[in-house]
Amino acid sequence: MFSGIGPTGIILLVLVALLLFGPNKLPELGRAFGRTLREFKAGARDIIDEAPEDRKSKERVEVNRTDDVQSSDNKRLPD
Repeated sequence: MFSGIGPTGIILLVLVALLLFGPNKLPELGRAFGRTLREFKAGARDIIDEAPEDRKSKERVEVNRTDDVQSSDNKRLPD
């Protein structure tokens, strides 16, 4: 990820972050970033691990629901 940044670049980024946010805010930002990455990984893992059969059955249910809505829209109320 940071293969183009050397050790001096990382130190410079940390110093700039310390100046911008202060030493008290950095741990909070780090925790929030870690939680965000963890949730993203879990969501991506759920999508990848979902079986193709499950996806097909979900698609069929969604199609059936839209068909029901369209068919009910086409029905006319008695005058």
